[in-house]
Amino acid sequence: MKKDIYKKIAKDVINTEIISLNKLKNSLDMNFKKAVEKILNCKKGKVILSGVGKSGIIAKKISSTLASVGTPSFFVDASSCSHGDLGQISSNDILILISNSGESLELKNIIQFANRNKNITLIGIVSKKNSLLYRASDIKILTPEVKEAGPGGIVPTSSTIVQLAIGDALAIATMKQKKFGQKDFKKFHPSGSLGSKLKSVEDLMLTGKKIPFINESSSMKNALKFISQKKLGVLVARNSKKRTTGIITDGQIRRTNEKKGSLQQLKVKDVMTKNPISINADVLAAKALSLMNSNRITFLCVHKKKQKNKTIGVIHIHNILENNIQ
Repeated sequence: MKKDIYKKIAKDVINTEIISLNKLKNSLDMNFKKAVEKILNCKKGKVILSGVGKSGIIAKKISSTLASVGTPSFFVDASSCSHGDLGQISSNDILILISNSGESLELKNIIQFANRNKNITLIGIVSKKNSLLYRASDIKILTPEVKEAGPGGIVPTSSTIVQLAIGDALAIATMKQKKFGQKDFKKFHPSGSLGSKLKSVEDLMLTGKKIPFINESSSMKNALKFISQKKLGVLVARNSKKRTTGIITDGQIRRTNEKKGSLQQLKVKDVMTKNPISINADVLAAKALSLMNSNRITFLCVHKKKQKNKTIGVIHIHNILENNIQ
């Protein structure tokens, strides 16, 4: 029975917050557009976020999101600004202050500092129109007054969800306008599961002397020795113009030997698979794995742009799986 009660509480909280988000969606006006454009045009300064309490935690998260999608940003604690940290804010900066009431005492000094410096743009995200923050802001993003979830409405829940959503909206809007894509995103997320998912074929491929090249006119006797040396179970055949013409695997060698009895009189081009599957170096490694699985192969040649017959690297399924890419 208790489980049902807890589930009902959870649904009530989520429903209350959904109502709040719908109010936010319907309240967006031209000030949101002005804020996005101001952030996009911030070339000489920094984007700084601040807030107090739960709003401060939200501000820190939004700052982190902005930084991760190509907008240099950092968080400054509003309370610390009264004790020297105002020095982190300078001309041409954009200061985004987040507060539900807009009247927190800790915000007063930072607001006054921004207003005294005409080259600092103050963007206020606040729900009270008659508040100090709203009146002092150059760009006023007025969030709707919402019902907090829980008994008495005393716990910041719906209000912080609204703040977080407007911050995410600012980050994604600037990201799209900058055409900030997967490659850019990967630069700021080199580690962890997210970094692994964003690794490209170029990040993992073998290059230079590690590529098992062999001339298509070489004898199979030489091919047998070379495939053992390279330990990849595959060779990439090229012609005299160094254009890729095929691949040959240890499995092909075994099958040909069983079928013909001897490989001594054969050349690589007599055994190889012509026009091997090649993948662009810019493609995500996860897509390379999918291509291997769908074709039931364990190896791909790698090319740049549309030059499929010019192999610049090779990638083996082991290279992908070793990096925890699925």
